[in-house]
Amino acid sequence: MFLQKRMLVFLVDIALIVVAYSLAFFLRFDFTIPPEHRDIFFRGLWFVLAIKPLVFLVSGMYRSLWTYASLQDALEIFKVITVSSVLAVFSVMYMHAFEGFPRSIFILDWSFLIFLVATSRLVWRFYREKYLLSDQIGWRNNKGKRTLIVGAGEAGSMLLKEIRKQRDNEYRVVGFVDDNRSKQGMLLHRVPVLGSIDQLKALVRKYKIEEIIVAIPSAQGKMLKRIVASCERAKVHVKTVPGISDIIDGKVSVSQIKNVDIEDLLGREPVVLDEQGISAYLTGKRVLVTGAAGSIGSEICRQVARYNPAKIILFDNAETPLFYIEKELAASFPQVPIVPVVADVRNRTRVEMVFEEFLPQVVFHAAAYKHVPMMEYNPVEAITNNVVGTRKLADAANMFKVDNFVMISTDKAVNPTNVMGASKRAAELYVQSLARQSSTRFTTVRFGNVLGSNGSVIPIFKEQIAKGGPVTVTHRDVIRYFMTIPEASQLVLQAGCIGKRGEIFVLDMGEPVRIVDLAEELIRLSGFTPYEDIDIVFSGLRPGEKLYEELLIEGEGIKPTTHPKIKVVGAVPIEHEGIANALSLLHEHACASDIAAIITGLKQLIPEFTPKYSFHGAAPALFQRVRPDLFPQAIVDERKVLPIRK
Repeated sequence: MFLQKRMLVFLVDIALIVVAYSLAFFLRFDFTIPPEHRDIFFRGLWFVLAIKPLVFLVSGMYRSLWTYASLQDALEIFKVITVSSVLAVFSVMYMHAFEGFPRSIFILDWSFLIFLVATSRLVWRFYREKYLLSDQIGWRNNKGKRTLIVGAGEAGSMLLKEIRKQRDNEYRVVGFVDDNRSKQGMLLHRVPVLGSIDQLKALVRKYKIEEIIVAIPSAQGKMLKRIVASCERAKVHVKTVPGISDIIDGKVSVSQIKNVDIEDLLGREPVVLDEQGISAYLTGKRVLVTGAAGSIGSEICRQVARYNPAKIILFDNAETPLFYIEKELAASFPQVPIVPVVADVRNRTRVEMVFEEFLPQVVFHAAAYKHVPMMEYNPVEAITNNVVGTRKLADAANMFKVDNFVMISTDKAVNPTNVMGASKRAAELYVQSLARQSSTRFTTVRFGNVLGSNGSVIPIFKEQIAKGGPVTVTHRDVIRYFMTIPEASQLVLQAGCIGKRGEIFVLDMGEPVRIVDLAEELIRLSGFTPYEDIDIVFSGLRPGEKLYEELLIEGEGIKPTTHPKIKVVGAVPIEHEGIANALSLLHEHACASDIAAIITGLKQLIPEFTPKYSFHGAAPALFQRVRPDLFPQAIVDERKVLPIRK
């Protein structure tokens, strides 16, 4: 069928070639061809029919679709017809039988043919959209949801076109909304621009709008919040198009409409990277990523793969998630060798074997236990994984002379009140001390919570909302810093490019967000009313949690770097042997499951470590059992206080 359509187009073009040539002759001789030129007319016609259709075929012009004829197609038509006409002119000039052939015929023929061929494409497109599609979709769709598009710019124009092309679209576009006064009252593809964003509520009521689509890919959080707030007041559902970076990268098209996510409202500006600098230390290099199957680790792998490394070694002890990220990367980046390694950073022998076999030049260390309450119940694992595992990995990097080693840390390492934060701070200290005597460029990157990561608050809230609530928030005043997974991963790559010797980099986390505000906004985005449709309950801070997180330790100075979103904290003099001995002692305590000694050791190593706990009533029995250092009275009579389930 497709070949038949191409053949039909080709036959139409042949007919247009005949018409253009004939019109040129008739116009040249005032629509009456003299008898002495009639023979030249017919011989010239056969000659033109022998050259021009052949050029049309060879040019590949018939690979374009009339359905989507555009200015680019018109330019291609101009080029092809010009080439065919020039070839015809030169051929006729060398044919003596054509002496006396009017030269003006070629100019007229060239002009007519461009006009006829280009017009044929545009007429077909107009006819298809106006008459063939208008009864099926888009233009006269009386069944779809009455829709307003916010943004009468390029994205809005593209979105309307895409909606009209879809046979089963669910939108009936009634109008546009735009704050640009010069556009208001105008028509875009025969659809009116009805007013401004501030008039949304009135427009929704007047035109009985059921859906609003925000077609401003570059819209930042403040603008999007304003639009969403207007839509909430108007009690109408709102959707948006993907971000401009995703559209530019070709990951999605503007027609892929999606619900507004909480990430869209946080106002995180797109990250501008030093592509040349990052490429210099990643392109053609062997890169190892620990925790490669986790949220941050897997995104680091995706970002690294964009720079065409020689190889990516995926290091993780979670077999199934590792299987999926290896499969995804192999499909998305077939040119990059991907090596999945099931291993544990706590196994020194295995770590050194991996380094010896693959000789990584760049290491991103994202493997860690990160959940604060979980590590309060399991301090032994926090030490063996976050501290000892980091030490063994850093030692291997030093031994095998890795070029760059980037460790992922957390804002919870600052003035920690929990074991997880203290363990990450201990790891920071060791990496800094080792950097002073190593040829490897060790770097630490410290940032806060990441939206959408495994076990983070957003997926939990969404799950609770889906079940009808309630949504559980620990405390009404708790605040946190947030950033998106891609943003965090991109800045980690950038920090690795900047780092020289043991620096700790702090990422710009923006403004802190109250968790209760986050919960309320997420409930609204889900189409419900907070405290009415979905309730919010406050459960109290969990073990080890603070009301707010900090990004700097007292005494750490902060300085700008070459990147506006990355700051570097002042280096603190650290003696490597003392840190190494302290970590060895912590490891011994962990191997003996001596929790009290672990806590004491962490306090000695990190003076600012101050565990703080508060519970509604008594602490959970299990917590008392695993943290006897905090509740010595709880183990007086274990059988009464902490009965063991048989």
